[in-house]
Amino acid sequence: MTAPAPNQLFAALYDELHGLAAAQLRRMGSDLSLGATTLLHEAYLNLAARDRVQFPDQAHFMGYAARAMRSIVIDYARRGMAQKRGGGAFEITLGNVQGSVEAVAPQEVVELERLSESLDELARLEPKLAQLVDLHFFCGYSFVEIAEMRGTSDRTVQRDWRKARLMLQHALGDES
Repeated sequence: MTAPAPNQLFAALYDELHGLAAAQLRRMGSDLSLGATTLLHEAYLNLAARDRVQFPDQAHFMGYAARAMRSIVIDYARRGMAQKRGGGAFEITLGNVQGSVEAVAPQEVVELERLSESLDELARLEPKLAQLVDLHFFCGYSFVEIAEMRGTSDRTVQRDWRKARLMLQHALGDES
């Protein structure tokens, strides 16, 4: 059996992806004026731009969507900093949806960038652990749901989560 096409996955998981986009924006707080629908559609455009990309299962697709949204949020935050420094207005147009970027505290952007870089490094070293972080932290899936997606036990997922957290803490220089 072949993997479903990304367009089919996107359509089938639209509501879940919209919830993921809203959760990503809630984590950022009110400093970023970007709508969940706009974030979701930009992530879709990112996906659609990739030629012949296939996802073997829902976990891989959702992990990719979470990474795409994380990247978009960081780009918006960077633009917000540029605007705060006098970089001028920024407008995105997606059909009839328009959004503008408000300023984000520079420290928040730096922390987001550090986290994103650390996750990218984790993805190079341990792709399954990075996917787990995306699914649990960014997508909001429980360990039980992730275990079902992966066909493994809840305890294995929890063990992998501890390992991923330790690796990220080390990469971020966080000794706590």
